Amino acid sequence: MADDQEFIELYGAATNNLKHINLKIPKYKINLFTGVSGSGKSSLVFSTIAAESQRMVNKTYSSYVQQMLPQYPEPIIENIKNLPFSIVVDQKPMTGNSRSTVGTYTDIYTGLRLLFSRLAQPFIGYSMNYSFNNPAGMCPACQGLGKKRKIVIERLIDWDSSLNDGAIHFPTFRPGEWRLTRYTESGYFDNNLPLKKWEKEKLDLFLYGQPQTPTTPTQKWHKTAKYIGLLLRIRETFLTKETKKYATEIAKITETAVCSECHGTRVNKKVESAKIKGTSIADCSQMTLAELYDWLQTIDQQQVMVVVGDLKEKLRSLSSVGLDYLMLNRSTLSLSGGEAQRVRLANYLTSSLTNILYIFDEPSVGLHPHDLVGINRIFKNLCHKGNTVLIIDHDPDIIKIADQVFNLGEKAGTEGGYLTYHGSLTGLIESKTATGRELSKKPILCTEQRYFTEFYMLQNVSLHNIHNASIKVPKKALTVVTGVAGSGKSTLIRDLFVEKYPQTIVLSQRNIHTSNRSNILTYLGIFDDIREKFARHTHKPVSFFSFNGKGACEICKGKGYVEIDLAYMGKTKYVCEACQGQRYNQEVLKQFWKGINIAQFLKMSVKDAAKLFNTGKLHKVLDSLMKVSLDYIKLGQTLDTFSGGELQRLKIAQLLINLHTNIIVLDEPTSGLHEADIQNLVNLFKTMIAAGCTIIILEHNLHIMGQADWIIDMGPFAGQAGGKVLFQGYVQQLMKNNNTLTAKSLNDYYGQ
Repeated sequence: MADDQEFIELYGAATNNLKHINLKIPKYKINLFTGVSGSGKSSLVFSTIAAESQRMVNKTYSSYVQQMLPQYPEPIIENIKNLPFSIVVDQKPMTGNSRSTVGTYTDIYTGLRLLFSRLAQPFIGYSMNYSFNNPAGMCPACQGLGKKRKIVIERLIDWDSSLNDGAIHFPTFRPGEWRLTRYTESGYFDNNLPLKKWEKEKLDLFLYGQPQTPTTPTQKWHKTAKYIGLLLRIRETFLTKETKKYATEIAKITETAVCSECHGTRVNKKVESAKIKGTSIADCSQMTLAELYDWLQTIDQQQVMVVVGDLKEKLRSLSSVGLDYLMLNRSTLSLSGGEAQRVRLANYLTSSLTNILYIFDEPSVGLHPHDLVGINRIFKNLCHKGNTVLIIDHDPDIIKIADQVFNLGEKAGTEGGYLTYHGSLTGLIESKTATGRELSKKPILCTEQRYFTEFYMLQNVSLHNIHNASIKVPKKALTVVTGVAGSGKSTLIRDLFVEKYPQTIVLSQRNIHTSNRSNILTYLGIFDDIREKFARHTHKPVSFFSFNGKGACEICKGKGYVEIDLAYMGKTKYVCEACQGQRYNQEVLKQFWKGINIAQFLKMSVKDAAKLFNTGKLHKVLDSLMKVSLDYIKLGQTLDTFSGGELQRLKIAQLLINLHTNIIVLDEPTSGLHEADIQNLVNLFKTMIAAGCTIIILEHNLHIMGQADWIIDMGPFAGQAGGKVLFQGYVQQLMKNNNTLTAKSLNDYYGQ
């Protein structure tokens, strides 16, 4: 292969904030991109390299097929050469519902079904008969869920209220929401009468009514709609098709227990009766992956060796990243962030594709330093197979394995977008970049040991892999809960602790919904106030100042750009000539408040706006954004252009604005943050603690651990080999013990 094809070459990359970057990325190597949050890493790697790769692949299909494929905006770049096909592994959480398990997600259960359909005795049918998602194989009592949820009516219904007053405590059934109309417009009930005064016949119809057509509905009733009792409707709509969207609300109105008929196996008696060497497929699902591998070793029938070989390869892949403790029947919804990340990554180890460009977005998220060993092994194996790896990450342990490092910056937003360094790790450490300074700086361990007298207590609690655990969390302190992925951190804090202290605010890893019509003002709920201010000072209606309403440019409909669909030639997008990308019509742009129109206001940075608006609710919002180092963000910048670190800090800013409790739980707040940003976050936490807050952080970042007032270490390992409280106390005491994986990682990091 010629030398000039050994590199991916980019010339004049200028997407978003990139400043016409030229660079060569070596193929078949691990290439790492770092820099402060918002410096342009995602713009370069995702919006330029990945987007162009996917666009080029799409162009190989017919025009008709292209219309059905995902559309990627054309990056702003002069030229790009030797670009391979790319596969992107981003930060999105694992999707699925209550029917999705480790076995179904990895296709291991599919292979087992095929194996049992060929060897099991007695013969009960082919592979679909072994599926708990098929009527032929599922347990009839729980419909293949392995558990049964009972709706607790007292939690669902407020008997003192009427339907119009909000008697149903569940989303989409509240006043003004559409599912409530299935009852208020049915003609069956007095919508203003408290439910406690209803006759028994009406209550039975309301709660347990079978599908039927109302005889005297109101005019608003849909002609083809059927009336269904409330409990049946919730069960069919939300419980049978359980998703994360309403998980919290469902938990509030239900009680869950293991199915008494299948005992959690999800399959019926007929499936359990079919066995290979005395083992049923249900038994296999309840083995750890290591135990399942050993069992497969005992199968030597020639006709199934291809299936067995494929299963063993998948199991080896999962074991290589430290997941051999998982069971196939484990719900994907119950996987921790670190576990979900590794399950996804392990899938690529079994791929036979070569010369692929693998792009990873912060693979260290959710992973303990001990877990990173397996992740790093994946990257090296992919390169050994003839692939190229691009990684965006800030973790020093990930940076250390890179063959080539590219640093962007030096600042964020419009002041970033420059390639400030590329070369070896040694050169990066010696460079004067923000990343180089952080890597060369000796980390400082907090040596203060505050004396605590008040604690939030948990005594002898049990759930999942936690059995009779007891902890104490000091009040008005920074507590960090750590341990390997799957050790029980989330169960201990997000489930058990929050259950006892329901006033707790939890800032989760759930992604912010982003679109090209949302910005920081709409997300933080302040844009309506801004429009009202403009309306009051200009004597115009509020809707006049919305680019989603009457104020929108007539040509682009408030988008700022015009999209032309050239039939089978694809879509072309260009800046709207009428509004010049400002999204508003000319009449709106003539209205001024404080010397600026609303389009000029949206182009201001948070920092500049804070100088102009130094009082009131808007100032409080801007001040919160400044505290989380988002001062460079433009007020009108759409959320779909934010980096992962910027979105994470935006969530923290929202927390500061709406703070109404003293107990705060944060799940990996350092996700997407550069080491230089983390100390600013620590300083913010200490300010909140001084104001009376108790902060609990589930975290793997060693910098954060070293700044904790109190640390709780879970382990020793993951799954059933974890769930124990190994240590609670001061960080220095944990490091002196040095008998846990966290203690060893801390000692290595701080050079103790």
